[in-house]
Amino acid sequence: MKRQTVYTLFVIAFILSFFVTPLGDYSKLQLNRLFASSPTIIEAENGGRLSSYDWRLKDSDWNLFNFQRSEGKVIFINFWASWHLPSRAQFKDIERLYHRYKNEVDFYLITNEEQAPVEAFLAKNKYELPISYQIIGDPSPIKLLEPPGSYIIDKNGVIRVHQNDISDWDNNAIHNLLESLLKE
Repeated sequence: MKRQTVYTLFVIAFILSFFVTPLGDYSKLQLNRLFASSPTIIEAENGGRLSSYDWRLKDSDWNLFNFQRSEGKVIFINFWASWHLPSRAQFKDIERLYHRYKNEVDFYLITNEEQAPVEAFLAKNKYELPISYQIIGDPSPIKLLEPPGSYIIDKNGVIRVHQNDISDWDNNAIHNLLESLLKE
């Protein structure tokens, strides 16, 4: 075989690996992480406000609870799905953020999936995050975003981050924002 033919076959095999092998899935996750940017922070006077805190969700044990328990607190909300590559790609950053602020910020990682695939995903990756389940059809005080959409909400219910894309959540800009919101 000619050198050019071998090179072409190698390139084709490499590209195909992104679609049909675990290596490809891992590579796509890494590429998403690499190109994730810091979320845009919204000044308080420009942020929207929650219409209320009345929002029913289910916890990881499938028990109903009300979002009202977070009124007056700093809140991080992420809409995600275990099958969604950008959601999975940012979970490591979210977990690091969670472990840093779990006693000060209320975290809601909200999915509309069934319990089984969510639990399998969390167990496989050894994540220790507080998962909440959306109740389809129930009213929400905020716009429900497509995965991997996220919000950070201050103690007064003002939306300070409204992010629709994959983001780097474990960075100095977000740490500084959360520190300042916690001091308010």
